[in-house]
Amino acid sequence: MKPSTFALLGAATLGLAACGGPKDTGNAAADAANDSVALNTAAPAIPGPAQAFANTAAASDAFEIAASQLALEKSGSANVKKFATHMIAAHTESAGKLKAAAATASPALTPDATLTAGQQAKLDTLRAASGGAFDTGYIAEQRAAHDAALAALRDYAANGDAAPLKALAAELVPVVAAHVNMAKSLKP
Repeated sequence: MKPSTFALLGAATLGLAACGGPKDTGNAAADAANDSVALNTAAPAIPGPAQAFANTAAASDAFEIAASQLALEKSGSANVKKFATHMIAAHTESAGKLKAAAATASPALTPDATLTAGQQAKLDTLRAASGGAFDTGYIAEQRAAHDAALAALRDYAANGDAAPLKALAAELVPVVAAHVNMAKSLKP
């Protein structure tokens, strides 16, 4: 073979190999979009501490509201219903404050209020209970949930990485501490 034939074969091979790769369209925006499609095939990123806190707080509020709505429907105790009414109002308010604080974070965050599997299981257990068993279960879950929420708030208030959420956590610590005390003294 002549040297020019080798050159043509080499150029043809390189041209065919390039067919499967990203194309340079001469349009920087299109090239960037093609590159990002190739880069976005990785697994989704784990949420950062601010997003994780926002999600935890939102799910906690959602659990408290849902459990307390069940208490209004299922409890025969005036004390439990009074507590549940207070929890619905307080956690609806804190959920609103969380959304506002998350929106002012940089970058802005959207809290995900999806219940954890554990929270959903606890709610399902409460839903299946009735009478005194419901009241006992509801009170126990309120105590545990508020203890966990207080610990998360204290931790984020001390170590959080997003100033608006850190300030909100510090603001909510005394409120949730009061809820812990209320739950501990609650009797059916």
